[in-house]
Amino acid sequence: MSLLSATPHQPTVTEREARQVAEAAREQDWRKPSFAKELFLGRFRLDLIHPHPMPSDEAAQRGEEFLAKLRDFCETKIDSARIEREAQIPDEVINGLKELGALGMKIDTKYGGLGLTQVYYNKALALVGSASPAIGALLSAHQSIGVPQPLKIFGTQEQKDAFLPRCARTDITAFLLTEPDVGSDPARLATTAVPDGDDYVLDGVKLWTTNGVVADLLVVMARVPKSEGHKGGITAFVVEAASEGVTVEHRNAFMGLRGLENGVTRFHGVRVPAANRIGPEGAGLKIALTTLNTGRLSLPAMCVGAGKWCLKIAREWSAAREQWGKPVAFHEAVGAKISFIAATTFALEAVLDLSSQMADEDRNDIRIEAALAKLYGSEMACLMADELVQIRGGRGFETAESLAARGERAVPAEQILRDLRINRIFEGSTEIMHLLIAREAVDAHLKVAGDLIDPDKSLSDKAKAGAGAGVFYAKWLPKLVAGPGQLPNSYSEFKREVDLSGHLRYVERTARKLARSTFYAMSRWQGRMETKQGFLGRIVDIGAELFAMSAACVRAELLRTTEDHGREAYQLADVFCRQSRIRVEELFGRLWNNTDDLDHTVVKGVLSGTYEWLEHGVVDPSGEGPWIADATPGPSRHKNVHRPIR
Repeated sequence: MSLLSATPHQPTVTEREARQVAEAAREQDWRKPSFAKELFLGRFRLDLIHPHPMPSDEAAQRGEEFLAKLRDFCETKIDSARIEREAQIPDEVINGLKELGALGMKIDTKYGGLGLTQVYYNKALALVGSASPAIGALLSAHQSIGVPQPLKIFGTQEQKDAFLPRCARTDITAFLLTEPDVGSDPARLATTAVPDGDDYVLDGVKLWTTNGVVADLLVVMARVPKSEGHKGGITAFVVEAASEGVTVEHRNAFMGLRGLENGVTRFHGVRVPAANRIGPEGAGLKIALTTLNTGRLSLPAMCVGAGKWCLKIAREWSAAREQWGKPVAFHEAVGAKISFIAATTFALEAVLDLSSQMADEDRNDIRIEAALAKLYGSEMACLMADELVQIRGGRGFETAESLAARGERAVPAEQILRDLRINRIFEGSTEIMHLLIAREAVDAHLKVAGDLIDPDKSLSDKAKAGAGAGVFYAKWLPKLVAGPGQLPNSYSEFKREVDLSGHLRYVERTARKLARSTFYAMSRWQGRMETKQGFLGRIVDIGAELFAMSAACVRAELLRTTEDHGREAYQLADVFCRQSRIRVEELFGRLWNNTDDLDHTVVKGVLSGTYEWLEHGVVDPSGEGPWIADATPGPSRHKNVHRPIR
């Protein structure tokens, strides 16, 4: 087994060891039902999401009251163009948000927070993110993955009492996991936390610390060495950003989110009280992943906000702009793009609200639903923004500042495209999300047949696994042959002036087809299944489309019974499902008809230099320097650019 590259201060781990670390961090059991997990197993459990769950009247009233205040603040206090121009959120804006209580949206009222539900927290992020995506990112990083969320789930009462009141009103927080040479492979984490009496001593460097430049409190993931009395392993700590030895060495700049306070943070001999450790030693990754189960919902929230804005601009511009005697909206090539934006925005909001309400009720395990929402939302929002730029034509490529300078409406279409692009990377890239969701989707198979494909298992273990797998599949496979999706009257309660019942029958049939495809692939590739990332990605993408179709139909029925837009909601759900079905059929075709093997051959050729001649004829404008910055522990040689906001 080849070793992964490592600098001298980093752990050297094999590929298998890295997988074992990631596997140990995941939640092993399913104690509550999961709509998406059942979907990947070929079981369409509509009863888990329909009727659509609803917030309590008290929660809705509290949420709506805050949204009204936040909207007024966004309209009167936030100058998005200034943030883009100066690449910084003004201190007075952040202080205004503190006074409004926006730092404590998800924190319980007994700690000074607003106690909003996940549903209304996401609505608030969509609203403030539409005013300034950089502010949305600041609030999200603080509450979704910063100190409040892990303490809410894993913190002691003493930790909650000490830190949550600060987080609710005054202190900005950040989450520090990534390192210059460590991204989604935490087994190689190099930052250490060495026990010393009643303290731990932190040394290491963290990269892309969103909020780190202005943060007061940090959640830091560090490796505790195994020793007598110490289990060791990757562990989570709350660290005071003003502690001696903490240096923000650099404020990073990006293609989008130009107001983002994201930096490089170095720890050198930083003493952290053992009382600030979150959970036991070795539980850091589990804490991080569990935090992200609901924390990931903040990104699709801002994607929904972006979709709503794209739809507004597309509608207004396409009605005003005429070509060949009629508004451009009525030219089919443009109209198709507008229809895609409208239908997809409806579906994304359906996915987000459904997942969020399920998170609030805590009846279901939503780890897959939240991951699908993040994956699907980030991908589709980028497509919608790209289509808006295309609809706007040259004006879509022109900056808002330039448009205003020559007397036109300052529409930041190119900015939204740049700002949204990071969401396909934030909190788990699309590629990592595919693998994470795929692992959960095949969990049932691995539990009954995993030992069969594990090269380290004995023949007796494999024999036991084979017997267990035989029993499981004898019961499971026959259920994938037929179901309600083949009965013409199934889901008739969704049959109105616009008929959505056919789409739900399609979802039920296709879920069974998806499960059969997964089983066939496992039978075919067995232990090599995990290397078939192209196949697994398409399986997950099909599941995401089926989840979105289900959510869209359920939301349409909810709006029909509770609001004035039921008929229009049914129309949007119908169009979305028809568009989605086309994508699903294409993905199924690509499961088995693709260039995955050929791509691998080309990749080997590219890396070996076989095609280097193809690069001739250009110059490389890149600067000098290493691909990955040196992160050797030690004292900082940089000025500290940390600037807490008061």
